[in-house]
Amino acid sequence: MSEDVDRHAMKMAKKKAARDKIMATKTDEKGLVIVHTGKGKGKSSAAFNMIFRHIAHKRKCAVVQFIKGGMSTGERDLILEHFTDLCAFHTMGEGFTWETQDKTRDTEMAQAAWAKAKELIRDESNHMVLLDEINIALRYDYLDIQEVIAFLRDEKPPMTHVVLTGRNAHADLIEAADLVTEMELIKHPFRSGIKAQIGVEF
Repeated sequence: MSEDVDRHAMKMAKKKAARDKIMATKTDEKGLVIVHTGKGKGKSSAAFNMIFRHIAHKRKCAVVQFIKGGMSTGERDLILEHFTDLCAFHTMGEGFTWETQDKTRDTEMAQAAWAKAKELIRDESNHMVLLDEINIALRYDYLDIQEVIAFLRDEKPPMTHVVLTGRNAHADLIEAADLVTEMELIKHPFRSGIKAQIGVEF
């Protein structure tokens, strides 16, 4: 038993030394373009976690919701009730595209949301800006993907993080991003007839 403990300690010490050596080379900082995509649940949830981290560190941030309508969600209500001094929150959509069924109106709303997003990103006092469900707007061509990429490349302040969420992220956006996570769907209660539930989905 003692031999196993000693061998494990030596193995972990080697891992720590290797890890410390790698970490010593990571010294740069920059504002990241972060993409959360995929069919699995958790894209917006993970993004809001980063927003709440910024709030906890007293760092200004902002949220623009592109598709979701004005329904109450836990994140939105918490921010609007307690943290408007640190986080600007703009719900610019009127619901998912299959609910509105009006491409002209959806395009107008997405363009208005993008205008607000650019304004918030240009404001260097915002350390992070979350563009929730923008990938859906890009998928349906409500916005020009090349314009979005060019803006993030040329006009985003160097230390501002921008998070873009939604399924089917455009390949060019994935290429341009610094950090991309794909949420993989393995199992979901919706398939078993379970509806969206408070505190889990919203």
